[in-house]
Amino acid sequence: MLIRLLRTYVRPYKVQIVLLVVLQLLQTSATLYLPTLNADIIDDGVVKGDTGLILQLGAVMIGISLVQVLGNIGAVYYGARTAAAIGRDIRAGIFDRVQSFSAREVGHFGAPSLITRTTNDVQQVQMLVLMAFTLLVSAPIMCVGGIAMALGQDVTLSAVLLAVVPVLGISVTLIVIRMRPLFRTMQERVDTVNRVLREQITGNRVIRAFVRDGYERERFRKENTELTDVSMATGRLMALMFPTVMTVVNVSSVAVVWFGAQRIDSGAIQIGALTAFLAYLMQIVMAVMMATFMFMMVPRAEVCAERIEEVLATESSVAPPVRPVTELVRHGHLEVRNVEFRYPGAEESVLRDVSLTARPGETTAIIGSTGSGKSTLLGLVPRLFDATDGQVLVGGVDVRALDTALTARTVGLVPQKPYLFSGTVATNLRYGRPDASDEELWHALEVAQAADFVRDLENGLNAAIAQGGTNVSGGQRQRLAIARTLVQRPEIYLFDDSFSALDYATDAALRAALTSETAEATVVIVAQRVATIRDADRIVVLDEGRVVGVGSHHELMQDNDTYREIVLSQLTEAEAA
Repeated sequence: MLIRLLRTYVRPYKVQIVLLVVLQLLQTSATLYLPTLNADIIDDGVVKGDTGLILQLGAVMIGISLVQVLGNIGAVYYGARTAAAIGRDIRAGIFDRVQSFSAREVGHFGAPSLITRTTNDVQQVQMLVLMAFTLLVSAPIMCVGGIAMALGQDVTLSAVLLAVVPVLGISVTLIVIRMRPLFRTMQERVDTVNRVLREQITGNRVIRAFVRDGYERERFRKENTELTDVSMATGRLMALMFPTVMTVVNVSSVAVVWFGAQRIDSGAIQIGALTAFLAYLMQIVMAVMMATFMFMMVPRAEVCAERIEEVLATESSVAPPVRPVTELVRHGHLEVRNVEFRYPGAEESVLRDVSLTARPGETTAIIGSTGSGKSTLLGLVPRLFDATDGQVLVGGVDVRALDTALTARTVGLVPQKPYLFSGTVATNLRYGRPDASDEELWHALEVAQAADFVRDLENGLNAAIAQGGTNVSGGQRQRLAIARTLVQRPEIYLFDDSFSALDYATDAALRAALTSETAEATVVIVAQRVATIRDADRIVVLDEGRVVGVGSHHELMQDNDTYREIVLSQLTEAEAA
């Protein structure tokens, strides 16, 4: 998964990577040549007392050191820029994919997991890429080059390398194999901690209302401890790796000095050659240590890449049409024809054989008990998810064949739980129509009965709105959401229980203002409050996902027991009449 992910996102940066490899090769070659020059200074300069040669070779070493430094700076610079660009592209890819998801896919992954995959998981992959560009490219060059240069100093002494390199490789491999499953568990625990923290921040008021602070603290402590335990187990393995490598390094250094001293005593090599050989041994070991450091990161990055690929490989159940319809002939006409909908893995369908028609200039209301499928039915129209059977027709065209931009212009949804984005009142109202004027915003606020409280806010339309609209009340949030849809001026208005947080007086005033504002549009209202929908032109009664009645308020009161039961649970017989 990691290789496949990187192959996709590294491809646009081939030129930078080639330049990076050239710079790494240059600085590594300079690093490898320095011990040989040092050996020449010792054997041909110091031992023989040739000061001129010492100064000459010293000047060459200074020049090569400058090349090494410049090459290293250039490699790190291009490596960091390229790794950051690849991380940016992966995040953008995940974001674009998630934006295409329907509510079904978002529910499958969960918001906390998607956030973790977009941030933490991408960061782990980006760090691996950075380390690969700055360390892994130079490690094999230094290892192979170091072995070659060591052989050039003394072939017999190089036999020590035959024992050192395999021992290091086997030790690192055994530790990495044990680390990989721990890294997958760690990322899952990060997801869980993220989810719990998100719930506690979002549900802070509920926690305080029920005095569940202690329970939530214990819940977070438990999840945090589990993450800590996995991190500690991983850390112990990581801590074991460096002592293992250093033990092999020190033992091999002692062996080289031991055997090297004997060869110097026999006259087979000189002191400078032994010094250079020790330097090359350290370079080889450092290359292995750099590779070791990389291998420590690979398991976690590989797990993160798998999680990223899961998101990128998931196709939205709401697929865009191949040949989208960009113009409608019958404006504002909405028809639901024999629709069925079932959530993935559910035993029963939420909606079964549902049919209804809503026309311009009319108000169609949908009422039913909790869990009867009202919100699900409304969500099918703007394609928050697609029907598993049947059709939803807008302007006589199946919504699955409509261009998404056309659907957005034609259908305006005020959701059951209105959401406001961080910004200002104006930026939220212009969300559907960025070019709307201030006059249009104020008009929409007047209709939504929100103008008075917006005027009372400091800066009016430019008053700050916190993320989620948490700095305004629930009723104010609902009215701003209604105003946002009114600014959009769609042909079909969908109000999903959008008046529940309003008092009766505000509810009545808002519905009266909406009547003239939406006179030529199609209006569909989902409501629990009978007073909100009793004057609708058509009322559709849902019960357990089925349509059990269609008619006016008076017709249904006479002929439909389900509707009558709902009405009498809220009103007296006289009020209902």
